[in-house]
Amino acid sequence: MESIGVVVNPIAGMGGRVGLKGTDGNVEEARRRGAKPRAPDRARDALRSLHRRAPDIAVFTAAGVMGERAARDAGYEPEIVYDPADATSESPAGEPGRVDDPTTAETTAADTRRAVRALLERDVDLVFFVGGDGTAVDVAEVLEADGSETPMLGVPAGVKIYSSVFGVTPADAGRIAAEFDRVENREVNDIDEDAYREGTVRTELKAIVPVPVAPDVQSGKQVSSGSVDSLAAGFAREVEPGRTYVFGPGSTVGAIEEELGIEPSPLGVDVWRARTGDDGGDGTDSRSQRGELLARDAAETGILEVLTDPVTIVVSPIGGQGFVFGRGNHQISPQVIRRADEITVVASGEKLDDIDSLRVDTDDEEVNESLRGWVQVRIGRFTTRLVNVV
Repeated sequence: MESIGVVVNPIAGMGGRVGLKGTDGNVEEARRRGAKPRAPDRARDALRSLHRRAPDIAVFTAAGVMGERAARDAGYEPEIVYDPADATSESPAGEPGRVDDPTTAETTAADTRRAVRALLERDVDLVFFVGGDGTAVDVAEVLEADGSETPMLGVPAGVKIYSSVFGVTPADAGRIAAEFDRVENREVNDIDEDAYREGTVRTELKAIVPVPVAPDVQSGKQVSSGSVDSLAAGFAREVEPGRTYVFGPGSTVGAIEEELGIEPSPLGVDVWRARTGDDGGDGTDSRSQRGELLARDAAETGILEVLTDPVTIVVSPIGGQGFVFGRGNHQISPQVIRRADEITVVASGEKLDDIDSLRVDTDDEEVNESLRGWVQVRIGRFTTRLVNVV
């Protein structure tokens, strides 16, 4: 590969940690809640990984936080092919801060599409984008409209990632971009974010595109899983009085919450504390009396505000991908994870049959490393299965 085209969606993933489950149409609300950009840092990490293996490759990109800054930080001298500040009369070229400051960048899907068209005009060998499923759709639709056979590869930075066109981590994406020698057709999917926020996963196939072949290109998410009734019943019998439980998203964890008398937020994070004998928990209470819901569908700050030791985080891996942290549950941030003295992974046996290993991608390598290794995944009332977190 002689050249690469880089495009970064600087607002991708901002909504996750503040509990919005997506950023499309919610940038200002995300900022109001204190969201911080994550895509620029992940772009830099991916391009540094690329630079270590291909320092002399020609890099074409968009101005400012749409790619230029990350490329320069990684050691490249990129050629700028598109500047979003030139795209509208309301934003004259060179306007300070519009594309240089990741906290105030105002780029749109139209900017992404224009940047990709400019990259294709330079005949790049790979379109390397940073974002989530929405960004993947923008890139893929431009490729298809152009009739281009140029492959695309994503750096995961969005809240929801259902498409099978992303590297598992930013570093993986950079390595794959430097080393791939063949491509295969893979799916670009997206979901209805409004329905997603209400707890419904509604996926739609948007495109089939060429993607580099590598073990660390993630598979598409599976939406369904097997029965978890016995798992939920067994977990509920063993809750520890006085312990605070952080319940991650998904139907498997949701079944546990229902067993405990909690109305789960299916795609959000709930915090619940089991009662002690001193506050009414004598072992004979109804399910609704077994504990107190401290926060429902909480953002990172809301979780941290109500945590009291001891703390257990309960999560279930994403079917087909195996992520337990870093996909769809950004509210459970590294700071939240550090507060927990126990992390419990639960899954149906059917789901686990399709997962070779579990993965983590929390934006904090120290936390990632602390989570890696062999873990017991609870798959039934009494049964567990040993799975490696890589």
